Amino acid sequence: MKERLLELINAFSQKTIVAFGDLILDQFLFGEISRVSREAPVLILKYRETTSAAGGGANAAANAASLGARVITVGIIGADPAGIALEKLLPGGAALVSDDRYTTPSKVRILGGSSHSPRQQIVRLDYEGLPREAPQFRERLADSLQRAVSRAHGIMVSDYGLGTVQEPLMEIAKAAAARRGVPLVVDCRFALMEYGNVTAMTPNISEVEEALHRKVGQDEKELERVGVDLRRRRNLEALLITRGKFGMTLVEPQDRVTHIPIFGSDEVADVTGAGDTVTATFTTALAAGATFFEAAMLANYAAGLVVMKRGTASVSAEELRAAVAAEA
Repeated sequence: MKERLLELINAFSQKTIVAFGDLILDQFLFGEISRVSREAPVLILKYRETTSAAGGGANAAANAASLGARVITVGIIGADPAGIALEKLLPGGAALVSDDRYTTPSKVRILGGSSHSPRQQIVRLDYEGLPREAPQFRERLADSLQRAVSRAHGIMVSDYGLGTVQEPLMEIAKAAAARRGVPLVVDCRFALMEYGNVTAMTPNISEVEEALHRKVGQDEKELERVGVDLRRRRNLEALLITRGKFGMTLVEPQDRVTHIPIFGSDEVADVTGAGDTVTATFTTALAAGATFFEAAMLANYAAGLVVMKRGTASVSAEELRAAVAAEA
């Protein structure tokens, strides 16, 4: 198994992955704790720095690129400072639609701490994109997506509920995946039951519980029933459910269920964007010829690595290769 996984990682660089979906700018504003305000019972932070990272579907794209794949990012950004910053963070080959009537979605996380202690998130401020109901947005996105998927070895869709992923665009992705015989993997935050007839989906356990209105918790037998039911109902080839410190659960054809323990420590540093890492690794591995189980194993390694990093982060092929090689 180890040799096979290393072989798959080596093949990542030969594959082209299309990353389509909601593109978000993640910003981290850090200030050192100075004192408590006399105006209200709140901390006063002395500003130190702001860092930015690709978030949402852009983070999935960044992760696939970090793993060595050629990536084409398809989505929409605004002609605003956030959009300009986000475009610079995307891997080469982006097929973006830019419009000055659109507000680039961004998540600003305000962190506090001292120079000698971990930075802790205090509050998050979200700037959501404006509704895209004008037909020219859809038409331009459709043109970009159509050109991109014609070269894809794998397609991943990141739906964060911001409106980029619409049914006509999903039909383009599905048709291309079927025509080219490549995997189509969906990561959806809020509308899990609206997707189906794709290769696989990669929800977390909370998203599954919310979609099915069923509490699972740590009951693995109930999780197996829920996973099998969801895979059948949405006509998926596979379903990969992430479970935080409890690892992952893979549901495959013939209702085969495999529970995969977490890789590394369960004392994580930051889970920001870990789901994007899982989707990117799973999709890239499938594109490289992995079985669902092999792809899930690689995604599990990648998830264990990325949650030990602060902020929105990615995993490189070298890091993934070292993690696999180090396993007994």
